[in-house]
Amino acid sequence: MKVTVRDIPIGRGYPLVFIAGPCVIEGDESCLKLAEKLKNIFQARKIPFIFKASYDKANRTSVHSYRGPGMKEGLKILADVKRHLDVPVLSDVHESEDVPFAAETLDIIQIPAFLCRQTDLILAAAKSGKTVNVKKGQFLAPWDMKPVVEKIRNAGNEQILLTERGTSFGYNNLVSDMRSLVIMRELGYPVIYDATHSVQLPGGQGSVSGGERKMIVPLARAAVATGCDGLFLEVHETPEKALSDAATMLPVKDLPDLIDQVLEIHRIVPGK
Repeated sequence: MKVTVRDIPIGRGYPLVFIAGPCVIEGDESCLKLAEKLKNIFQARKIPFIFKASYDKANRTSVHSYRGPGMKEGLKILADVKRHLDVPVLSDVHESEDVPFAAETLDIIQIPAFLCRQTDLILAAAKSGKTVNVKKGQFLAPWDMKPVVEKIRNAGNEQILLTERGTSFGYNNLVSDMRSLVIMRELGYPVIYDATHSVQLPGGQGSVSGGERKMIVPLARAAVATGCDGLFLEVHETPEKALSDAATMLPVKDLPDLIDQVLEIHRIVPGK
């Protein structure tokens, strides 16, 4: 099934879509600057781009970790990005009562992986009428997403994206099972591969999560070859200085090469 985000069609037979941006909003100026740089990179290749950034990272490992500017200020910043650059925007929502406010700005409401079974939150997002992107929980099998899809459909919303972001594999480790992309796609909705969270080592550094950045490109290539409909990438000008997910974000300077590689793969995938 095709999902349309503004003028961007997502699904089988359509161009590979990219959802990209920083893990968390670190400031108004830096967010707009990064969004503009990303738009230029994607626009030069004439490929669809959706900007993502979290206004509140409510699932940080430590209580002392930076969470973001909060909903009110964060949505204002995302609205500025949307207005100045004319790009769709995505962010996470953690509480059902926040959905009506977030829906005023967001083009895609994202359900975080840890909350993918929270019925009230999912129903609230579905009833907003916005496209809903659900991250598959690290604790779920791909076929366990069927009831999640049914919850959204039951609310009258067919604009559904499903995102794979790795499965728990022992302590402090994730593994990407590419079969998941095929299985979830059989539910009838576009499937996105999160190539940056999938290389995370949750809690791997004690008070923060670690990760294996070098695995982003190989896994992104594998996911596109398997037949995903889009890639989710967290990027940063200087990942080592990022306030969240420093170990797993892709440097912006490395993004063009990744894009060119996966587009060449996508070009030859049968049936896309």
